Amino acid sequence: MKFENKHQGLAPRSVFYRRLMKSASLALIILMISLLIGILGYHYIGRLIWIDAIHNASMILSGMGPVADIKSVSGKLFSSAYALFSGVVFITNIGIFLSPAIHRFLHKLHVQDMG
Repeated sequence: MKFENKHQGLAPRSVFYRRLMKSASLALIILMISLLIGILGYHYIGRLIWIDAIHNASMILSGMGPVADIKSVSGKLFSSAYALFSGVVFITNIGIFLSPAIHRFLHKLHVQDMG
């Protein structure tokens, strides 16, 4: 996503809202792919039934923690890796989602300093 540089004026609100929608869409796509990875991993590697796999993946991805008891070694290894992966995805998604708003705020401060 391309933003205006420090020598350009503040983008119109319509451009800003379009950037917010693009960022939200990208964050949602990343979230859905990450959830799908968790669901498939918990079902096939962790040997959970589908509804438990969805529940566990959702809880891990949201930062709430696991809810199902994983018995197998491979399932526990997947669960550990998925938990670490989920933390990175969570932080990344926050950055993607907030980047247009943070850029606009900082750019507005810079434009006010120059004016």
